[in-house]
Amino acid sequence: MLLGFAGGILLGLAARAAPWLDPLIGVADVAGTIFVNAIRMTVIPLVTGMLIAGLGSASGSSVLSTLRSRAVALLMLPIGAAIFALFAGQAALGLMPVDAATANELRASASIGVAGAATVPTLTSWLIDLVPTNVFKAAADGALLPLIVFTIPFALAVSRLADDRRLAVTTFFGAVADAMLIVVRWIVAFAPIGVLALTAPIAARLGISVAGLLANYVVVSVVLTLAALALIVYPMVSIVGGVPMAAFARACVPAQSLAISSRSTMATLPAMMDAARSLGAPEPIVAVMVPLAASLLRVGSAVGQTVAVLFAAQLFGVTLPPAQMASVLVTTIFTTVASPGVPGGSIIVMTPVLVAAGIPAGAIGILLGADAIPDMIRTMANVTGGIAATVMAGRNPAA
Repeated sequence: MLLGFAGGILLGLAARAAPWLDPLIGVADVAGTIFVNAIRMTVIPLVTGMLIAGLGSASGSSVLSTLRSRAVALLMLPIGAAIFALFAGQAALGLMPVDAATANELRASASIGVAGAATVPTLTSWLIDLVPTNVFKAAADGALLPLIVFTIPFALAVSRLADDRRLAVTTFFGAVADAMLIVVRWIVAFAPIGVLALTAPIAARLGISVAGLLANYVVVSVVLTLAALALIVYPMVSIVGGVPMAAFARACVPAQSLAISSRSTMATLPAMMDAARSLGAPEPIVAVMVPLAASLLRVGSAVGQTVAVLFAAQLFGVTLPPAQMASVLVTTIFTTVASPGVPGGSIIVMTPVLVAAGIPAGAIGILLGADAIPDMIRTMANVTGGIAATVMAGRNPAA
């Protein structure tokens, strides 16, 4: 997979020097889209199947009770990461002045003027949309959070059925989830090709003249994401979960490697489950918490989106007063929940965060052009945070 990434970089840079390679970049773009779509097609049946099979079992109520008792600690992972990134990101980017000519070149390359504000939901409409009027439409639209809002009470209702009916439902959905895990492993087998196909068009669009300025965003995003893991996630696993940080770090390496390579949280679900089991998390907790954490508790996205909006604000000369910074913080927490677990998902859905800061929505075009490496580290942090949340929820659940 790392070779695929390096090959994509080389192909993209070669295409900038040799325009006759442009058709090959177009083919890579199509192949990368197919790879992402292949991952996304497994998300709905995988997540719903795992939740229904896990919560629908007789231990569903005890699982929820355990999660409730540790909810504050689990929520502190993304919230703490976002607060840390907001203050540390401002300080770090403040040390990196923006060259006016290069900034103008970057602004011109963005699709400034893209209508984003009109499509951003208000808090009221966001809350209303959490409860889907048509669960099948929510699934078709890929609206994962409303689907989870439906799936959890449905699974708990299944746990109240007579034993024979409950077993029939949980067996069916458990089999669906197991089958999807196999499909995910098949897709991951093609990840080197997918990584090359996703990376080549990005490298082809990333010009050398603006690389220095974009490097500021890349460096700050990567460093602060790793710092959030070191200062927040690993200590909390040790304190709340009772797992030594060294043991946790060793157990996470396979899932982290896959996350960096695939840039997809959902593609890493099987490895996340293996890591959580190896650290002593009970199977019912693993079955429920891993898909929930992968969908809702995204430490890397909380850091990445915050740094991205701070960089965009600096690029467009937007000053963020305290009230707007608070708005950015709250909006970031909500949008990390809505991010799809696919490559670039955090940046794709961050229009509400940009709008909250008064930044043109077209800034997303700039961020996507430089987001390959930050997205790798961000996905790795999301996966690590998901494993940490599962361990903290399942470690000594009676305590």
